[in-house]
Amino acid sequence: MKIHKGAHEFESDKPTVVTIGTFDGVHAGHKKIIARLVDSAKANNLESVILTFFPHPRMVLQKESGIKLINTILERTEILEQSGMDHLVIHPFTMQFSRLSAREFVKDILVEKLKAKKVIIGYDHRFGRNRTANIDDLKAFGEEFDFEVEEITRQDIEEVAVSSTKIRNALEEGLVEKANTYLQYPFSLEGKVVRGRGLGKDFGYPTANIKIEEDYKLIPKNGVYVVRSIIDDKNYFGMMSIGTNPTVGGVSKTIETYFFDLDKDLYEKNLKIELLIRIRDEKKFDSVEELKTAMRQDQAFSMQYIKDNYVE
Repeated sequence: MKIHKGAHEFESDKPTVVTIGTFDGVHAGHKKIIARLVDSAKANNLESVILTFFPHPRMVLQKESGIKLINTILERTEILEQSGMDHLVIHPFTMQFSRLSAREFVKDILVEKLKAKKVIIGYDHRFGRNRTANIDDLKAFGEEFDFEVEEITRQDIEEVAVSSTKIRNALEEGLVEKANTYLQYPFSLEGKVVRGRGLGKDFGYPTANIKIEEDYKLIPKNGVYVVRSIIDDKNYFGMMSIGTNPTVGGVSKTIETYFFDLDKDLYEKNLKIELLIRIRDEKKFDSVEELKTAMRQDQAFSMQYIKDNYVE
């Protein structure tokens, strides 16, 4: 898959079939659309193209919404690379771009830049300045500019029964198993290991604290989770705490992971950690001893869960 940082950088020797969207999460519904796109490209001797946007349009047009995303743009790209697509166009979404009329978008971007001969799009897709144009407008432009429009029907979309919003809501409620089912892969957090307060080590649970650079990345609900990570080509399981550590007077949110059976210096290492299931809420205990007891119970739960689900 070739990656293009904007429609202006796109190059292809063949005409294309294009689909458009933010594809946050690259979930089961997205994959159905992508499979249709890839099949259509092969059947019609076209190149397959996903046109996506960064930043997310709501991050530009509705800054007050504070939208958080399931994937960073790098994560989204890595997942899409496995889809069999020919091209991924990550177009910068700016206020200026948002002011393009529907006609300008179709003519300048889809036809002239991306060489579209076919566009596959959802029945409810809206585009152009103030999102005033719809699928019927796109079909009219298709007749004018000589490209076919294939509509993904309401039934096709509702059959999948999943959306990026549903996944975000599940993660915000701590329901990672539900989110992972929707995604068809484990939700993950990725960042560099930084030095924390060192309290975990004092408790007998040395943790790797990760710092996530992308402030738009969705962090699931505070609490304790069973997790998995590949470190130096080996699978490690552990338990992650997301929260402020209220029992020991913490204030700022941290993401700390205690890995089982791991004795390595992880500082400055970049880790991708998959969240598998949520154990419990974050809680302020009356004493450090109560916290330690809870951590032992968390570990026992984690080890049993791993044994039941991941050990053959």
